[in-house]
Amino acid sequence: MDTFTAQQLADILQKDDSRMNLRTVRYYTQIGMVPPLELVGNKRMYTDLHLHYFRSILTLTKTGETLAAIQEKLKLLSHAEIEKIGQQLHLYESSRVLENETHRINEDILITISPRISAELKQRVIDSISQVLRSEDQ
Repeated sequence: MDTFTAQQLADILQKDDSRMNLRTVRYYTQIGMVPPLELVGNKRMYTDLHLHYFRSILTLTKTGETLAAIQEKLKLLSHAEIEKIGQQLHLYESSRVLENETHRINEDILITISPRISAELKQRVIDSISQVLRSEDQ
Protein backbone atom coordinates (compact mmCIF):
# COMPACT_ATOMS: atom_id res chain seq x y z
CA MET A 1 0.00 0.00 0.00
CA ASP A 2 1.44 3.32 -1.09
CA THR A 3 1.03 6.34 1.16
CA PHE A 4 0.97 10.01 0.19
CA THR A 5 0.95 13.40 1.80
CA ALA A 6 -1.79 15.77 0.70
CA GLN A 7 0.70 17.60 -1.52
CA GLN A 8 1.94 14.38 -3.13
CA LEU A 9 -1.63 13.30 -3.81
CA ALA A 10 -2.49 16.71 -5.27
CA ASP A 11 0.56 16.49 -7.56
CA ILE A 12 -0.52 13.05 -8.83
CA LEU A 13 -4.12 14.18 -9.37
CA GLN A 14 -3.05 17.35 -11.14
CA LYS A 15 -1.74 15.15 -13.96
CA ASP A 16 -5.28 13.77 -14.34
CA ASP A 17 -7.02 17.15 -14.08
CA SER A 18 -5.25 20.49 -13.92
CA ARG A 19 -7.99 21.86 -11.65
CA MET A 20 -7.00 19.50 -8.83
CA ASN A 21 -4.78 21.17 -6.29
CA LEU A 22 -3.88 20.95 -2.62
CA ARG A 23 -6.82 23.10 -1.58
CA THR A 24 -9.28 20.83 -3.42
CA VAL A 25 -7.74 17.68 -1.92
CA ARG A 26 -8.05 19.13 1.57
CA TYR A 27 -11.60 20.39 0.93
CA TYR A 28 -12.86 17.02 -0.34
CA THR A 29 -11.21 15.36 2.66
CA GLN A 30 -12.76 17.86 5.08
CA ILE A 31 -16.30 17.41 3.76
CA GLY A 32 -16.02 13.62 3.87
CA MET A 33 -15.91 12.86 0.14
CA VAL A 34 -13.13 10.34 0.85
CA PRO A 35 -12.63 7.92 3.75
CA PRO A 36 -10.75 9.10 6.86
CA LEU A 37 -6.99 9.24 6.47
CA GLU A 38 -4.86 6.28 7.55
CA LEU A 39 -2.58 6.57 10.56
CA VAL A 40 0.94 5.60 9.46
CA GLY A 41 3.34 5.88 12.36
CA ASN A 42 2.28 9.14 13.94
CA LYS A 43 1.12 10.80 10.70
CA ARG A 44 -2.20 10.75 8.92
CA MET A 45 -1.64 9.79 5.28
CA TYR A 46 -3.55 9.24 2.07
CA THR A 47 -3.36 5.78 0.49
CA ASP A 48 -4.09 4.15 -2.86
CA LEU A 49 -7.71 3.87 -1.74
CA HIS A 50 -7.92 7.65 -1.42
CA LEU A 51 -6.36 8.04 -4.86
CA HIS A 52 -9.12 5.80 -6.29
CA TYR A 53 -11.78 7.88 -4.53
CA PHE A 54 -10.38 11.13 -5.92
CA ARG A 55 -10.18 9.73 -9.45
CA SER A 56 -13.77 8.50 -9.14
CA ILE A 57 -14.84 11.96 -8.01
CA LEU A 58 -13.07 13.51 -11.00
CA THR A 59 -14.72 11.03 -13.37
CA LEU A 60 -18.20 11.56 -11.98
CA THR A 61 -17.87 15.36 -11.99
CA LYS A 62 -17.07 15.14 -15.70
CA THR A 63 -20.41 13.38 -16.22
CA GLY A 64 -22.24 16.32 -14.68
CA GLU A 65 -22.89 14.85 -11.23
CA THR A 66 -22.98 17.26 -8.29
CA LEU A 67 -20.62 16.79 -5.36
CA ALA A 68 -23.56 15.92 -3.10
CA ALA A 69 -24.79 13.25 -5.54
CA ILE A 70 -21.27 11.88 -5.93
CA GLN A 71 -20.81 11.67 -2.18
CA GLU A 72 -24.05 9.70 -1.79
CA LYS A 73 -23.19 7.42 -4.72
CA LEU A 74 -19.71 6.62 -3.38
CA LYS A 75 -21.16 5.61 0.00
CA LEU A 76 -23.12 2.84 -1.73
CA LEU A 77 -20.24 1.42 -3.79
CA SER A 78 -17.59 -1.15 -2.96
CA HIS A 79 -13.92 -0.24 -3.16
CA ALA A 80 -13.63 -2.29 -6.36
CA GLU A 81 -16.48 -0.34 -7.97
CA ILE A 82 -14.91 2.96 -6.93
CA GLU A 83 -11.58 1.90 -8.43
CA LYS A 84 -13.35 0.90 -11.66
CA ILE A 85 -15.00 4.32 -11.96
CA GLY A 86 -11.65 6.03 -11.41
CA GLN A 87 -10.08 3.95 -14.16
CA GLN A 88 -12.57 5.43 -16.62
CA LEU A 89 -11.32 8.99 -16.11
CA HIS A 90 -9.31 8.94 -19.34
CA LEU A 91 -12.53 8.40 -21.30
CA TYR A 92 -13.65 11.90 -20.35
CA GLU A 93 -10.58 13.81 -21.56
CA SER A 94 -11.87 16.79 -23.50
CA SER A 95 -9.78 15.90 -26.55
CA ARG A 96 -11.38 12.43 -26.66
CA VAL A 97 -14.90 13.76 -26.18
CA LEU A 98 -14.45 16.29 -28.97
CA GLU A 99 -12.64 13.91 -31.32
CA ASN A 100 -14.63 10.68 -30.97
CA GLU A 101 -18.19 9.99 -32.06
CA THR A 102 -20.69 8.55 -29.61
CA HIS A 103 -23.60 6.50 -30.89
CA ARG A 104 -26.66 5.53 -28.85
CA ILE A 105 -27.58 1.95 -29.62
CA ASN A 106 -30.38 1.86 -27.06
CA GLU A 107 -31.20 3.29 -23.61
CA ASP A 108 -28.46 1.24 -21.94
CA ILE A 109 -25.75 1.11 -24.57
CA LEU A 110 -23.65 3.93 -25.93
CA ILE A 111 -20.53 3.27 -27.97
CA THR A 112 -17.74 5.69 -28.66
CA ILE A 113 -15.85 5.27 -31.91
CA SER A 114 -12.67 6.92 -33.06
CA PRO A 115 -12.90 8.87 -36.30
CA ARG A 116 -9.75 7.07 -37.43
CA ILE A 117 -11.71 3.95 -38.40
CA SER A 118 -13.43 3.78 -41.74
CA ALA A 119 -17.10 4.57 -42.17
CA GLU A 120 -17.64 1.00 -43.37
CA LEU A 121 -16.07 -0.53 -40.26
CA LYS A 122 -17.95 1.90 -38.03
CA GLN A 123 -21.26 0.82 -39.57
CA ARG A 124 -20.35 -2.87 -39.27
CA VAL A 125 -19.61 -2.40 -35.55
CA ILE A 126 -22.93 -0.62 -34.96
CA ASP A 127 -24.82 -3.25 -36.98
CA SER A 128 -23.11 -6.12 -35.13
CA ILE A 129 -23.95 -4.72 -31.71
CA SER A 130 -27.53 -4.04 -32.78
CA GLN A 131 -27.86 -7.60 -34.11
CA VAL A 132 -26.57 -9.09 -30.84
CA LEU A 133 -29.06 -7.02 -28.89
CA ARG A 134 -31.95 -8.07 -31.13
CA SER A 135 -31.04 -11.74 -30.67
CA GLU A 136 -30.95 -11.24 -26.88
CA ASP A 137 -34.47 -9.77 -26.92
CA GLN A 138 -35.92 -12.80 -28.71
